[in-house]
Amino acid sequence: MNQTGTEQRLDELESRLAFQDDLIEKLNDIVARQDREILALVRKVEELDSKLGELAAESAAPPGAPETEIPPHY
Repeated sequence: MNQTGTEQRLDELESRLAFQDDLIEKLNDIVARQDREILALVRKVEELDSKLGELAAESAAPPGAPETEIPPHY
């Protein structure tokens, strides 16, 4: 193989490497963003689970219990 063919192959490999580096950086940004979104969703699910537990506890209270009694002005 002559020098020109080798240079062309080297240029092609360098070009591919540059595109791959750019793609890896973009994919890394996407993964980091998705990680933040997942953490936010996990916190929200935990918050909703806690609220659901509170509501279940309130509904399990006996009738006439202070937490289930509606104030007279309603």
